[in-house]
Amino acid sequence: MLSHIPPISPKTPYTPWPIHKFKVIALMAIFIWLLVPKQAKAQNDGAAIAGAVGALAAIGTGVAAVEQMKERAELTATQWVLSNYPQMTSFSLKTVDFEGKKLKDMSSASVITFKIQEFEPVDKPVLNGKKYVLLGFTSHGWINEYGIDFSKVKWFMLDKSEWTKMMVSYVKVASGSDPAKIEEVIVKGNIVNRGVKVKGKNTIPFFKLEGDMYLVTDYSDEMKFVYNERSLGIFLKDTRDLVQIKRGSLIELHEFFFHEN
Repeated sequence: MLSHIPPISPKTPYTPWPIHKFKVIALMAIFIWLLVPKQAKAQNDGAAIAGAVGALAAIGTGVAAVEQMKERAELTATQWVLSNYPQMTSFSLKTVDFEGKKLKDMSSASVITFKIQEFEPVDKPVLNGKKYVLLGFTSHGWINEYGIDFSKVKWFMLDKSEWTKMMVSYVKVASGSDPAKIEEVIVKGNIVNRGVKVKGKNTIPFFKLEGDMYLVTDYSDEMKFVYNERSLGIFLKDTRDLVQIKRGSLIELHEFFFHEN
């Protein structure tokens, strides 16, 4: 079953930007400075360098903001797990899809995903326990001029069984195939842009649709699945938000459940 419990909104202290990020920005500034032609006039050199530094500062601000959002999201997700799954006393939690995101892309409704796996508490432990995926669905306005409002995030914890049911439902609406066949195939392969692939073969092809066509299935009391132009859309009935799980994230989560130790 999906676990849907009201989110918590912790007050998180400021976390400094990792020093390696500053090193990256500094190296980029030096690289751009070296590219300035030696024969250019001094005033042109100054203008070029000033422009480069300004651009790097803007890039650095955006990277820093996303990095802090990722840290806040991981902390909030961990606190949510601690509050709602007290039986879990040793686990790993890793963010899946914050890499490469831009602030403008995250300001509207979206979904952030986490991989969770339990382990035995020993010296140098190995991740070999039960696996979960935690989905955090954001709503419009969760990022505003005051920062991040995690009260606008809805959390759903999925185990392997629930993930399998979700993927069977999604592949069925995207392909029209028999659910029994789908379940047999998806545990062996991966769900990619045009279907379910097993050992490089597109075993269950998806319907080819135009960009303005949608196929919808009513999955549960909380959500509907929407197939449109090779993407997995999830419509949350409560907030009436339609969000999309990135294809790369979908593949990574599926591999986490079925193809990783």
